[in-house]
Amino acid sequence: MSKYNDNLIVSSSPHLVTALDTQKTMLMVMIALCPSLAVSTYVFGPRVLLLTIVSIAACMFFEWAWNAMLKRRQTVGDLSAALTGMLLAFNVPSGLPIWTLLIGDFAAIIVVKQLFGGIGKNLVNPAITGRIILFISFATEMTDWTLPRMAADATSTATPLGILAEGGGELPSNVHMFLGFVGGSFGEVSAVALLVGGIFLVWKKIISPIIPCCFIGTVFVFALIYYAATGQGDPLQMAIFHILAGGVMLGAIFMATDYVTSPLLPKGKIVFGIGCGIMTMVIRLWGQYPEGVSFSILLMNCLTPLINDFFQKRMYGGKKK
Repeated sequence: MSKYNDNLIVSSSPHLVTALDTQKTMLMVMIALCPSLAVSTYVFGPRVLLLTIVSIAACMFFEWAWNAMLKRRQTVGDLSAALTGMLLAFNVPSGLPIWTLLIGDFAAIIVVKQLFGGIGKNLVNPAITGRIILFISFATEMTDWTLPRMAADATSTATPLGILAEGGGELPSNVHMFLGFVGGSFGEVSAVALLVGGIFLVWKKIISPIIPCCFIGTVFVFALIYYAATGQGDPLQMAIFHILAGGVMLGAIFMATDYVTSPLLPKGKIVFGIGCGIMTMVIRLWGQYPEGVSFSILLMNCLTPLINDFFQKRMYGGKKK
């Protein structure tokens, strides 16, 4: 026998492993959200921290309780529930009653995630779906926007998209929206903070830049063409406005890039990002609601299995499905 036989190990793939596991990945994303959390705490006050902590704790509790009740292996330690709680909190107004947020946490963890089998098996993003459930069920509470503390030109609690949809009042400057001195869900208002977090995730190779770039780029191009064709404002300014307003930055960077509910291959990611951008702008410009990011991501999540099948690489000599 060869002297090398003792070193031969037969095992199934994967054969290349990395130190980056689910827990570390979720922790990295939560760290990337911290700049936005810091800015929103400064803009809206300490209640932002209270809602974030409560939401994280509630999601972790619901996941622990579900696993304990069904005698399943505990998965709270992978921090996926904690990240869901943090993202859901970022999608609500800073004045939202805590009991309302807890309903969203329950829906996100139990209904959307655990009933489908837990992490890796949910069809749609839990935080996005939880936010939509809250928005449809508690429209008054979810549209009661808190006035930013230091916005010198803020005269109402309406969001920039709300002002645009209603056609009354002066739109906030793009600078204020870039910094975060506007009304809205507290985790989505500061584009610069979200951008810093996104660059961190790309640098750490936690996410691919394909979906965020395609999502944001599509919103920009769609708005540019629309306002150039209709003459309703300066096309460039309005295109930038639609990128900075609402949840485009938060959705494109932190929610559309969810591993489970987004396509696996680069071409699929391009289609996914473009689809999110188109549906966001269609809802914003012609829909009943002023914001369309959550709905667009949810709809594209449902199409992800089809996108994956369409762009699936065929084996050499095989036929495409």
